[in-house]
Amino acid sequence: MILVSDEKSSPGTLKAVFPGKYIQGEKALTELPFLVELLGSRGLILSSPTTRSNVLPKYCLKEREDWIEIETFRGECCMSEVERLEKIVHHKKIDVLVGMGGGKTIDTAKIVADRTNIPVIVVPTIASTDAPCSGCAVVYSEEGVFQSVYYLKMNPQVVLVDLDIIASAPTRFLVAGMGDALATWFEARSCKKSGSANECGGYSTLTALSIARLCYDTLLRFGPAAKEACDQYLVTPQLSCIVEANTLMSGLGFESSGLAAAHSIHNGMTVLEETHAYYHGEKVAFGVLAGLFLTHAPEAEKKTVYGFCEQIGLPTTLADIGIHEIDRERLMAVAVKACVPQEGIHHERVKITPKKVLNAILAADEYGRNRKQLPLQYKF
Repeated sequence: MILVSDEKSSPGTLKAVFPGKYIQGEKALTELPFLVELLGSRGLILSSPTTRSNVLPKYCLKEREDWIEIETFRGECCMSEVERLEKIVHHKKIDVLVGMGGGKTIDTAKIVADRTNIPVIVVPTIASTDAPCSGCAVVYSEEGVFQSVYYLKMNPQVVLVDLDIIASAPTRFLVAGMGDALATWFEARSCKKSGSANECGGYSTLTALSIARLCYDTLLRFGPAAKEACDQYLVTPQLSCIVEANTLMSGLGFESSGLAAAHSIHNGMTVLEETHAYYHGEKVAFGVLAGLFLTHAPEAEKKTVYGFCEQIGLPTTLADIGIHEIDRERLMAVAVKACVPQEGIHHERVKITPKKVLNAILAADEYGRNRKQLPLQYKF
């Protein structure tokens, strides 16, 4: 497939970023002690509560004064949590930080490691986002509202993905990861068409564009079978492919090719409290659908993407992300936040306004409702 045709050429320097090591496989977590020793002498695991109680004991990873300490993540990637952990790192003379858990745990570990100038090992216990490989992290308020993107000096030194752990997690996490990964190709394509910069301060390489496209093709080919495997807690070749797509391909593709409408619409959705119970990738998936209308995507492409979302259980209507009463005034607040000047939505080739974004959100919802044969519930 030829990725470069008559699209606007990108000026400036091409840039791509990668983690130092990416390791994926069954029982991969057994390599953690060696990796900590490789990078330093005193490690700290920042663990989500469920990981601390359900995962660490199975691998005999216990707190030991001579090797590793364990700290429980308090739930939100916000600056107060970052500052709390920075103090622990300094006080205990930690020289390697391990982030183990979901996206917010991982992002917090990456920020703390960056601010304290120590290496970070990322161990995702769910394949729900493309956060593990990236050199950036999303900062929220203590109430869970999106605030900013934090850019690290370097990508993680190691990303360690244990397929046994991923397969034992609820399937909803894997599906949400596919929603996040679904945005990768569409946003990469938009940035290429508009000549926009990527997330690492340059312009997309052919390598990054090819990875972004491979991510999309992998989702369509293996997504349904991977979901079935995860439903049965099985590690299969299809599950391995989707974990790689969600984690590595999407991580490399979005960061080295760029973001556009889907993630900005996700960020806008965070102003509505009812969406906070839904995962990042679930809201991003709806952002992809709205982006298809914003950019006037072909009908065949809309049918393919909606069909994929329906098949694996990703949101296709606003009700699927908790917005049951469609109030234009409240949705306009979403659109306004999605359109703030620093948002990636301005990487789209079309001129962006809050009204256009609102109309795209409503159109995506209506299309999804029509496919489900559901009545419209607009409050004007």
